[in-house]
Amino acid sequence: MQIFPAIDLKNGQCVRLFQGDFSKKMIVNEDPIAQAKAFATGGATYLHIVDLDGALEGRPVNLEIIQKMKEAATVPVQVGGGIRSLAQVDYYLDSGIDRVIIGSAALTNPDFLHAAVQKYGPKIAVGIDAKNGYVATSGWLEVSQVNYLDLAKQMEKVGVETIIYTDISRDGTLTGPNLEQMAALQKHVNIHLIASGGVSSRADLETLSQLGLYGAIAGKALYNGHISMSDVTEVENHAY
Repeated sequence: MQIFPAIDLKNGQCVRLFQGDFSKKMIVNEDPIAQAKAFATGGATYLHIVDLDGALEGRPVNLEIIQKMKEAATVPVQVGGGIRSLAQVDYYLDSGIDRVIIGSAALTNPDFLHAAVQKYGPKIAVGIDAKNGYVATSGWLEVSQVNYLDLAKQMEKVGVETIIYTDISRDGTLTGPNLEQMAALQKHVNIHLIASGGVSSRADLETLSQLGLYGAIAGKALYNGHISMSDVTEVENHAY
């Protein structure tokens, strides 16, 4: 299983949120470039970066910092947050980013998603973020009437190859991932699934790996020491 250390950017700093609430922000490193390099030095093989400012503004606010993070880490990077046009996708991928994550626009602008998938195929992932099973958009500030499983099925039909699923109620809480919803996704779609939100321990990573998922994202637990980078590399390599 691929494990993605997560770096969330707000005002040029690495932060963690609680259940997606921007008012509950904790700065975990003022230097995101150093953080990216530290994860890579510790053995990370792929980084997950979210431009929280971009998610709110609908444009790549932290693109320059992200480019520097990629250069410092010298490992593949996937980026999400406010990617709502093909021009933005082009810009990220042309700048060396390995995969872009389309979130809100996958629901609100299906024509854009179709175009991006047709042009870039596996370099496009879709982020499905849900509250109580319903898809949230606009930096998690709005909740739609669309069920997460229905959207996942639509994404598979479009040709999306990777879905990152976040249960917002678990994000930043260290209460464990939503195994029931991940299992439901596995039952209903046959594409790469990445679990996000709630990972609190090495045991959580092992459980997700044993489910047969393509990947998992670890954020807060890495910053507070509940998970070490040796845990990440060992679980990735099934050394347990």
